[in-house]
Amino acid sequence: MARPSRRRLVSGNWKMYHDHVQAIRTVQDLGLRLAGLDLGAVDVSVHPPFTDLRSVQTVIEDRGVPVALGAQHCHNQDEGAFTGEVSPPMLARLGVRYVIVGHSERRTLFGQTDEEVAAILRAVVRHGMTPIVCVGETETERDQGVTHARLESQTKAALGGLPAQQVAGLVVAYEPIWAIGTGRTAEPGDAQVACGHIRQVVAGLADDEAAQSLRIQYGGSVRPDNTAELMTQPDVDGLLVGGASLEAASFAAIVREAGANPR
Repeated sequence: MARPSRRRLVSGNWKMYHDHVQAIRTVQDLGLRLAGLDLGAVDVSVHPPFTDLRSVQTVIEDRGVPVALGAQHCHNQDEGAFTGEVSPPMLARLGVRYVIVGHSERRTLFGQTDEEVAAILRAVVRHGMTPIVCVGETETERDQGVTHARLESQTKAALGGLPAQQVAGLVVAYEPIWAIGTGRTAEPGDAQVACGHIRQVVAGLADDEAAQSLRIQYGGSVRPDNTAELMTQPDVDGLLVGGASLEAASFAAIVREAGANPR
């Protein structure tokens, strides 16, 4: 079977940084820096805090900034007595296109379980948005040689039971937890092995066509100087960028490298 051409996706996760004024300035700056780039081979999304979403949406639409609006998390219910939470339809109404689901910080800091990740994923899909489902191993799991087992269990828990056609349109982000915010990055070959394994797991869950259509990002201390090498890997279809996405200059440089020399 001929492998489909997968568009690259570079996503900036701002975490709990930038108030709405800083967010406006950052997206305006990003728009200026991306204006002259050929984005024909790459999609771009930014994922600000909830309080910034409306402001960022307005800048994107008014200035024609070539990025999609993303969110970092949501609840799995459409409404209810869930103080402090945000529902999927609230995000959809704001024009959010991508939602990060099951980020390692949600799992480790806030106790999010595999079952909750699966429920949120389905809620995001139900409201016409695309989940970016995060999977990844801790340093201890890596040292114990159980990386593949961990990736398999998280992937199966999140995607199991979904129709193959639905799986094909999703995004999975491989984020080795030991590399997030540490300055340590998985070697490109290691990232390829992990992403390739995830694709094999998805083929077993759905089918090969869905697995070959699914986009898999790498996330973990991504910088402009390591982007090109990561993007040469055949199963790495994009990047989930943390700290380097907070500054328009560094994020635009990553986008530029990711869009160069397409497969």
